[in-house]
Amino acid sequence: MLRSQFRAAGETELRHPGRVSDLFEAYDRKVQRRASDEMFDRFGRTREIYRGIFDTLRPLTAGDLAARADGLRRAYRDRGVTFALSGEERPFPLDVVPRVLAHSEWQRIETGIVQRVRALECFLADLYGAGEVFSDGVVPRRLIHSSPHFHRQLHGISPAGGVRIHVAGVDIVRDEHGEFRVLEDNLRCPSGVSYVMENRRVMARVFPDLFGSEAVAPVDDYPRHLLAAFRQTAPPRAGDDPRIVVLTPGVHNSAYFEHALLARLMGVDLVEGRDLICRDDVIYVRTTSGEERVDVIYRRIDDEFLDPLQFRPDSVLGCAGLVHAARAGNVTIANALGNGVADDKLIYSYVPDLIEYYLGEAPVLRNVTTYRLEEPDALAYVLGHADDMVIKPVDASGGYGLVFGPSATEEELDAARADIVADPRAWIAQPVVQLSTGPTLVDGQLRPRHLDLRPFAVNDGEGIYVLPGGLTRVALPEGSMVVNSSQGGGSKDTWVVGSPAPGDPTTDRIVTPTDPAASALDVAPVPLQFGPADDHHRRHQQELQQQQQGCEPIRGAPSC
Repeated sequence: MLRSQFRAAGETELRHPGRVSDLFEAYDRKVQRRASDEMFDRFGRTREIYRGIFDTLRPLTAGDLAARADGLRRAYRDRGVTFALSGEERPFPLDVVPRVLAHSEWQRIETGIVQRVRALECFLADLYGAGEVFSDGVVPRRLIHSSPHFHRQLHGISPAGGVRIHVAGVDIVRDEHGEFRVLEDNLRCPSGVSYVMENRRVMARVFPDLFGSEAVAPVDDYPRHLLAAFRQTAPPRAGDDPRIVVLTPGVHNSAYFEHALLARLMGVDLVEGRDLICRDDVIYVRTTSGEERVDVIYRRIDDEFLDPLQFRPDSVLGCAGLVHAARAGNVTIANALGNGVADDKLIYSYVPDLIEYYLGEAPVLRNVTTYRLEEPDALAYVLGHADDMVIKPVDASGGYGLVFGPSATEEELDAARADIVADPRAWIAQPVVQLSTGPTLVDGQLRPRHLDLRPFAVNDGEGIYVLPGGLTRVALPEGSMVVNSSQGGGSKDTWVVGSPAPGDPTTDRIVTPTDPAASALDVAPVPLQFGPADDHHRRHQQELQQQQQGCEPIRGAPSC
């Protein structure tokens, strides 16, 4: 265990029951040998970036830490941020120990995310435009046409400012070698940023002494950047004061808390589909003073529910005529319709090629190795090594549908093999990546639990802002690497600390496509130095569709 870690603080410290040394008694060194730990190196020594947090935790008893954890739970419950697990409503788990990233690490992550968003913007414009990426043989056209998120009716739509990805959530992990890698892209309706802001607010209130040891990059500026991006990408006729609304499926959606929070913080209207009307290819919102023209819709509804004239005819969540209004250039939809193609996990495997094709750069953040199962050699290999693989459906989210080979039963593996053989296009496979661990309070002790990170990027067409830190998600069950809340996961406050080196961009600056900081040509991908309706039937239909929109069973909180 880690008892030797604390000898530098004095042997007498070890003899006090309930002190932090006892809290770490359950810290399994075997897990540390398999995965990189965020707080401790492989010899059990505290990493310098965590020294301030460790010194703050040192004088606390187990009871002290449990009281702080209870304070976090009560604060979330009072705010109405709960989720349903096994049929029980409970506060969303926020751990007492934050995750800390040095500014030098964050700069690399930021640069990699900006690069990735730029390339995917080019890809989506090409995909729904000239299609040169297909004629040049970079991506097979059949992969696009077989994607459930490709919509032919969107071809030729050119959004204002050329922006389709207004908000991106990129999931990254630190592997066993300490290198950050991209796990997947979220370009439709990425959720979770409200947790980032709420985690910081609650942590600062319940555990303020932790912040005394470090200068932590703020996260409360996100709504301002988001609002600025929507203003910048509004249709030209909207002028300097466009009308912006947040379109939510309603209170029954698992991410409704986030929809309401962002609308309030941006000072814009939160609307449902029944509040909107399209006339002569112009969108209006019904208000108490009459109809008012809408210029930007920040939609938190999947494509299939947005326009019953183009997609699902039974949808009551969107607004009929929305696609025609967008094609006429009268409204900006953020994120753009059709982005789901780039969320496809098979298309994900081509993103490094897209970066090189569109930007002429080497990827800053590498993908996790991914097997394309339509390729015969890859298919044969995965079928023979399924017990060593993570097998994922290409269009699922929230941890649903994946098969974790090492812990799957033989019956589950056989079923996965049969599904793959029946439809190889619907699946990818990846070798198991030992996600990094961080100390997490479980059953009164700090134990290593696996983490990932979802940074959020905002694109206004002139520059890309990446929110410092992002959402760290933690797999709470022992041994689990599935961090999604629907699978019993929680979250951590994520800190970016330290000052930028001379000449480096600061963490809160917007990186523009022409900025040297956005160039990846001189950055080699090497490991880091880290050893409502009026009738009953319509109301019921709306509730069902709201619930269908939520990918995870969280109530009053964003899904992630």
